[in-house]
Amino acid sequence: MTSVTMGFLPSPMMVTIDKILPSHKPSGTLAASAKFKQIRSSIVEIGLIEPLIVTPVDPVSGQHVLLDGHVRLIALVELGVKEVACLIATDDEAYTYNNRVNRLSTVQEHFMIRRAIDNGVSAERLANALSVDISQINKKFNLLEGICPEVAEILKDRQFSAELSRVLRKMKPLRQVECAELMVSANNLSVIYATALLATTPATMLVDPKVPKKVTPANQEQLARMEREMGSVQALYRLAEQTYGEDVLSLMLVRGYLKKLLENAQVTKYLRQRAADVLEQFVAIVATESLE
Repeated sequence: MTSVTMGFLPSPMMVTIDKILPSHKPSGTLAASAKFKQIRSSIVEIGLIEPLIVTPVDPVSGQHVLLDGHVRLIALVELGVKEVACLIATDDEAYTYNNRVNRLSTVQEHFMIRRAIDNGVSAERLANALSVDISQINKKFNLLEGICPEVAEILKDRQFSAELSRVLRKMKPLRQVECAELMVSANNLSVIYATALLATTPATMLVDPKVPKKVTPANQEQLARMEREMGSVQALYRLAEQTYGEDVLSLMLVRGYLKKLLENAQVTKYLRQRAADVLEQFVAIVATESLE
């Protein structure tokens, strides 16, 4: 059985702040960023959740090099903290830890907020810890209210605005699923896109068809045309998705052939004299790296 080498010492250890040496200089605008304010507020309210990651102590200088947690370190210094819990890395110090972090999805954040509130943490304290307005906590708490389970499953690994749920819950479950699949396929989870899909939704697919949709223009003929166009775009997108791999392979083969062809000086000279427009297209294809 192959043994697995641990990337850290098993337990965090307390290190004084002045013995931690940042590995890079932070941005001058960091202190004014929303991310910094959120992390600072979180530390004030509930303390440091995730330890800093540092290298083993240098025997000469007595310092640890900081590998991950630069924003947290700046917040701790600003708050006057003297020592902090650190994980001592045993792996290569060039390892980029943030590249291995899976960011929290919106649905996961919703479940965490619900669990915290169900366990007795007030919405006000969560808002202070995350440095957001309490209305944002309430929206994330009620994120999946009126949303069918299939849509929650489709969006479970995605990040999107809580306002997206407000738009989707105006539709019946079947239409919710259709719109969620279309937005994921188009890689567009914006509220504006969802509102456009709502505008093209037939009244029979709305939860409350009696409520007029606030869209411009409200002309039914234009809405019907928008719906047909959206359907055509969806069909074309799915077709392109199915043939994308083959198209990329064909492009690479054609590109390789034309590259060798244009390396022939006589061929290039002939095309320049007889078919300059064709030569221009060939050069463009050779320069193409992808289908984007």
